Amino acid sequence: MDEIDRILLTELQQDATQAYAALGKAVGLSAGAAHERVRKLREQGVVRRTTVDVDPAAVGRGVMAFVLIEAGSWMGDSPTKAALEALPEVVEAHIIAGPASLLVKVRTPTTEELQASLRRLYAIEGVTGTQTIVVLESFFERSVDVKGDGSPEPPSPPGPSR
Repeated sequence: MDEIDRILLTELQQDATQAYAALGKAVGLSAGAAHERVRKLREQGVVRRTTVDVDPAAVGRGVMAFVLIEAGSWMGDSPTKAALEALPEVVEAHIIAGPASLLVKVRTPTTEELQASLRRLYAIEGVTGTQTIVVLESFFERSVDVKGDGSPEPPSPPGPSR
């Protein structure tokens, strides 16, 4: 990956709907050359998907919580992954080192639904406990720094209820 790829990635993070002509202009390439570079980045798995950043509160998912999941044994197996994937309110799941085995990010419409989600998480085989941190307000969410130079990208505002 070279500097041109990094600039293309930064441009795509800001607006993935840009025309290849605009992307090419940003890096001094033709539209076709920019398209070919982006295609290769997709093939290599650098660009995993193209998506839309939806305001969770606008679609009824304004309550966000991080849940530490404690377990009596290793939880990094495919049945645990499948159980977490089956819960649509779980939007991220991570195997972690520390006081718990897993960290999940949950989005629900209400705190009552959050409580129901916690019950479903606790019912997963091997789970011995949970600790929940409810987010009151998010300052920002940031994209990955693809430039690698440590310069901060402008954070995207989280919206009023994230």
